[in-house]
Amino acid sequence: MSNLSGTIKSIQDIMRKDAGVDGDAQRISQMGWLLFLKIFDAKENDWEISNDDYKSPIPKDLRWRNWAADAEGMTGDELLGFINNSLFPRLKELKLRNNKDAAKMVRDVFEDSYNYMKSGTLMRQVINKVNEINFDSQADRHTFNDIYEQILKDLQSAGNAGEFYTPRAVTQFLVEMVNPKLGETIIDPACGTGGFLVNSIEHIRKNEKLKTVEDFEKLQNSIRGVEKKPLPHMLATTNMILHGIEVPSIDHDNLLSRSLTEWTNKQRIDVVVTNPPFGGMEEDGVENNFPQAYRTRETANLFLYLLIHILKDGGRAGIVLPDGFLFGEGVATRIKEKLLTECNLHTIVKLPNGVFAPYTGIKSNLLFFEKGKPTKDIWYFEHPYPEGVKMYNKTKPINIKEFDLEKKWWKKRIENKHAWKVSAEEIKSRNYNLDIKNPKGAIKETKHSSKEIITMLGTSFAKSNELLKQLKMELK
Repeated sequence: MSNLSGTIKSIQDIMRKDAGVDGDAQRISQMGWLLFLKIFDAKENDWEISNDDYKSPIPKDLRWRNWAADAEGMTGDELLGFINNSLFPRLKELKLRNNKDAAKMVRDVFEDSYNYMKSGTLMRQVINKVNEINFDSQADRHTFNDIYEQILKDLQSAGNAGEFYTPRAVTQFLVEMVNPKLGETIIDPACGTGGFLVNSIEHIRKNEKLKTVEDFEKLQNSIRGVEKKPLPHMLATTNMILHGIEVPSIDHDNLLSRSLTEWTNKQRIDVVVTNPPFGGMEEDGVENNFPQAYRTRETANLFLYLLIHILKDGGRAGIVLPDGFLFGEGVATRIKEKLLTECNLHTIVKLPNGVFAPYTGIKSNLLFFEKGKPTKDIWYFEHPYPEGVKMYNKTKPINIKEFDLEKKWWKKRIENKHAWKVSAEEIKSRNYNLDIKNPKGAIKETKHSSKEIITMLGTSFAKSNELLKQLKMELK
């Protein structure tokens, strides 16, 4: 772990010396496309060994092994000229050989990628550091997932607002409870860097022993993600390749801008697992894809409507939504009415404060539902802090073991100090306000002293000022 972590840190330190790379977001983006090409090359090694007919979608002179792998290879102006004048323009314009050609994936990754570095000498140093990571080693691949998460956390610290890193414990628990199976179509319509999809792949591999080529192909063809922002899209694609998906189906797109009429019965989905961006506002005109009564620019509301629409009858979903959705009115009320009428919203897990720290203090909930039958009762489960923890934070994040409480309760549901049941009739009488407090009051709200509140406010102001500075720099 420490060696790989040190290598990533060294790469970022070298980039800091380059006049062209301005700020963490650009450093991470630069590292992103380099790691993508290196990882893709390592996976191509595997595919060439297992398949004699394998042909790379990347032209021979642009493959990592032929221009980057030799530590004594191109450097300085020659290297810079090659990257800017040959590598990038040609990868952006790759021709497709067939409908399932991996060239499309490579092209999509490079569509909005840029080479920010201006020194070919520093670029060679960075490339040589990237070459120290051995993606053929099982240990390095496994460890890279932790580094990968660190890169994502750095990305958040860089102030790329709009979406944030979902803790692994949350993605793992949500996927386990939705329980995707081999052969089912699985989508995350706002996949970010692919955490829910990776967990779905791992869940299927763990629970269904994949034996035949057909099994592996079935898994390959059933996982799909959509992400509109270029950097998370690139990271999601890389993440999928690392997890053995040869040609990841990660569309660089905004699924909300697609007409609802395009979803034929044949295209509908078995399983949706997602944490859509919330608090964001969609671009003008996107809401016009939705029926008049459900038009809004609040992203989370639009995504929930979309999920209900794209699921098959019998399809299952697990989604992270903020507290604001539970008690939201207007369009939110109408979406909740649609949800309870068309789907069985059987479970809401209420998460405590700090689960998504440090990105947001907004409390959130996990909603689990199945399409095709109306809701009769909703079970609520209030997730408690573990013993001795008053609030989650960077150093004390939520842990998957904590969800053993919910897992034990899930199949044999009884009311207890954490769990209670509410009828759909009662929800209807409350004008579809889903924000129902625990009648047994298992969790006491954390009380902070004046001194603690002042410290927390000071931290928030400092972070806001830092983000404003970065924004001003980018605007310049």
